[in-house]
Amino acid sequence: MKLYPSQSIRNVGIVSHQGAGKTSLTECLLFNTGATNRLGKVDEGNTVSDYHPEEIKRKITINTSLVACEWKNTKANLLDTPGFSDFFGEVMGTLRVSDSILMVVDAVAGVEVSTEIIWNLACDMEIPRLVFVNKMDRENADFYKAIDSMQEKLSKQVVPVQLPIGAEASFKGIVDLIEMKAYQYDTNGKGTEIKIPDELQSDMETYREMLIEAAAESDDDLTMKYLEGEELTADEIVTGLKAGILAGNVVPALCGSAIKNMGADKLLDFIINYAPNPLDRLEDKSAENKPVAALVFKTMADPYVGRINYFKVFQGTLKGDSVLYNPNKETDEKFSQVYTMQGKTQSQLGEFKCGDIGVVAKLAQTNSGDMLTTKDSGIVLEGIKFPVPTLTVAIEPKSKGDEDKLGNGINRLLDEDPTLRVEKNVETKQTLLTAMGEAHIDIVVDRLQRKFGAEVNIIEAKVPYRETIKGSVIKVEGKHKKQSGGHGQYGHVYIDMAPYSEGDFEFTQSIFGGSVPKQYIPAVEKGVRESMQEGILAGYPVTNVKVNLQDGSFHPVDSSEMAFKIAASLAFRKACEQAKPVLLEPIMNVEVHVPDQFMGDIMGDLNSKRGRILGMEKEGNMQVIKANVPLSEMYRYAIDLKSITQGRGSFSMEFVRYEEVPGNLAEKIVATAKEEKE
Repeated sequence: MKLYPSQSIRNVGIVSHQGAGKTSLTECLLFNTGATNRLGKVDEGNTVSDYHPEEIKRKITINTSLVACEWKNTKANLLDTPGFSDFFGEVMGTLRVSDSILMVVDAVAGVEVSTEIIWNLACDMEIPRLVFVNKMDRENADFYKAIDSMQEKLSKQVVPVQLPIGAEASFKGIVDLIEMKAYQYDTNGKGTEIKIPDELQSDMETYREMLIEAAAESDDDLTMKYLEGEELTADEIVTGLKAGILAGNVVPALCGSAIKNMGADKLLDFIINYAPNPLDRLEDKSAENKPVAALVFKTMADPYVGRINYFKVFQGTLKGDSVLYNPNKETDEKFSQVYTMQGKTQSQLGEFKCGDIGVVAKLAQTNSGDMLTTKDSGIVLEGIKFPVPTLTVAIEPKSKGDEDKLGNGINRLLDEDPTLRVEKNVETKQTLLTAMGEAHIDIVVDRLQRKFGAEVNIIEAKVPYRETIKGSVIKVEGKHKKQSGGHGQYGHVYIDMAPYSEGDFEFTQSIFGGSVPKQYIPAVEKGVRESMQEGILAGYPVTNVKVNLQDGSFHPVDSSEMAFKIAASLAFRKACEQAKPVLLEPIMNVEVHVPDQFMGDIMGDLNSKRGRILGMEKEGNMQVIKANVPLSEMYRYAIDLKSITQGRGSFSMEFVRYEEVPGNLAEKIVATAKEEKE
C-alpha cells in the first residue's frame, strides 16, 4: 500500500447493535476495493476482520479490527467494532480516533439498544455520522420504517440520500438522490445504471426535497437562496451536504444488502466524497507540519510477540526506526517497523502521515490511552474514557501448575483490556475479576487458557464481612500457664473492651504497680491485633473495638513475650463472646443511570436488594438514582440492570461504610462459615 496525504485518508468506525451486519459489510467493502478476491462469511468463520478463535467460535465481533483499503486514490481505514455491550471498551477506543462513524442499522429491526447508546456517545463526542440500512433483502425489511425509527429515536437530521428499489426478496437496487440515477445489481453485486422506476418517482421527489433542504440549512447563503425559491446547483448541494455532515447537522442514510454485496460500491463512493478527512476535524490545519503526536487506542497481548499497539497520528508524521516519548509512563519507546493492517495481515509502511492509523509491535510500556510524542513537544492529547467494569467473580487456578501461568496471563490481559480489573482480596483470600458482563468474563477465561495455558475455575466472590461488638465488658481474664520441664510459660492479663466509633482499633493500658512489666505490654497489643484477624462468629476480621489492658501478673522466670501474646489472645476472644458480637457488611454508594421509563422498576429492584434510596435527579434524558446498597446484593447487579433496562442502564458504586447485618441473614452467614470451616 502506498503512502497517502492527510486529505486522502478516511477513518471510519463501523458501529451498530450486534447482528446488524457490520462485519459482513466490512467484508463487502474490502471485496469491492479489490483488497480481497472473495467474500468471507461470518457463519463460515472466514472473514478478514473476525479472525480471533473466540470470534470464529461465537460468530460475533469481540475485538476492533483495523481494515485498510484503497478506493479511487483514497485510503480508507475501516474499524470494525463489536456490537455486544460487554465489549464497549473497544468501541470507545474506536470513537476516539474515528473522523466519522458508519452506523449500520438492520432494515428489519430498525434502531436497537446499542444503536442508541453508541449514537449518543458519538453525538457527545461530536463525531460526524453516516447510516447504512442493511439487510434490505430480508423478510420484513422496510427502509422507510427504519428511517422513521431513526428520526424518532435518534435524530430528525437523518436524511435518506438513497432509496431502495424493492424490498425483501424483490430488493434489486438503489436510487441515488444526489446523482438522480438508479442502479440495479446482479447476483455478483455488480451495479448497472437503469431508468428510475416509475413507482419511485413520488418518493424520490419527496426525499430529494428533504435532502436539498438539509443541504441548504448548513450554510446561511444557501439557506437564503433556498427560502427565496431559487434552485440549488448540484455543486451547492454537494457543498452543503459536506458541511452539514462535518458539523453533525446532516446524517445521510444509504441502503443495501451486505450479504448480497448490493450497495457497497456506492457506499464507498459516498465515504470518499462526503466523509471528512482527518484535517477537517482538526482545529489546527497546520498539524501536518508540527512535531509528531500519536494516541494508542488499542493494545493486543500476544504471547509470542508481546504488545501490539494500534495508534492514530494526530500531528506530524510518525516514522519507523525512531524513538518517541510516552509522557503517560514517562519513558522512551523505540519503534522498529510500523504497519497498516487488514485484519491480522500486516503490511509494512515507512511512515504514517497526520491522521493515518497504523500498528507497531514490541513497545515496552505503552498501553491503550497512552500518547507518543517527542520528549520536548509539550503536546497533550485527550485520552480515552473507557467504561468501568461492574460484574465481579472470583477465579482460582484449576491446578498447582496453573498458578504461575495465571499470574502472567492476567498481567498480559490487563495490558490488553482497560475494561478489566483484577485484585487480590486479602480478607477473603480470593482473586477477584471484574469485567463488563458474563460474555466478557467467558472470553477472559478462554483467552487465559488459549493464549497462556492457564485454566481457571470461576467461583462466587465472597463478601468481606467484618465483626464487631455492641456491648462493653470489663476485667476479662486471659491466662496462659504451661510447665513442661525447664522454663515454663506464664502470661496473665485482664482487659476491658468497648465499641469504638473513631477508628478500627485503639489500644490503651492502665497498669498500676508493674503488674504487667513494660516490656510485655507491646506483646499484649500484638496478641490482640492478631486475634482481631479472625472473629468468633464467622472468622471475619474484628473492627471498631477499644481494648484497655487493666491488670495482670507475671512470673520472673517463666514469663515471656509469647506467653503474654497468647494470654492477650485468650482474653480478647473471651471478651468478644461476652460483648454482644455482631456481623457487619460493606455498604456501597450506588448511582444508577436509567431512561425515565425504567425508573420505577429500578427503584423497586433496589428496595428488594435492601437498598435505601437517597434521591433522584434528572441528567439529560436519563434519571440518576442514588442509593446505599449492601455489597452482597451488588455482585450480580450488572446482569439484573441489563435485563430490566434492556441494556440501556449503567451504574457505578464505591464503598462508603460498614453496617450491621440483619439478624436472620447473619445467622445464615455464620452457619455457612462454620460449615465451610468444618
